[in-house]
Amino acid sequence: MVSHLPFFNAILNSLSAVLLAVGFVMIQQNKIQYHRYCMVSAFAVSMVFLASYLTYHANVGNVRYTGQGPWRIVYFVILTSHTILAAVIVPLVLRTLYLAVKNRFDDHRRWARWTLPLWFYVSVTGVVIYEMLY
Repeated sequence: MVSHLPFFNAILNSLSAVLLAVGFVMIQQNKIQYHRYCMVSAFAVSMVFLASYLTYHANVGNVRYTGQGPWRIVYFVILTSHTILAAVIVPLVLRTLYLAVKNRFDDHRRWARWTLPLWFYVSVTGVVIYEMLY
């Protein structure tokens, strides 16, 4: 039943990355409502991802990387940075969204300058890890 979840999770990570990128472009073009839709959608997609990811690993446990040579080092460097930043990004996203909801846009922009690239990195490296692992 859960064997399809890694692919589903990769799709969710990809969708999150696309929404983040489009949301960034929208705010650069001063299309605030579209930016808001994209960012709230990216948050919702990321929450579905988190639930799916936890469900999969609660049922399957850890999946071991079987690659060898230099790719093994690359994989573990990406996995380590991804894992650390995935833990860090949750409070950053929550804080950044909170500031937007409270209309504290100067503070929101300051936080978003860090949150957006880190969140994007976590989303993209999630897909890279999937590709390398499966």
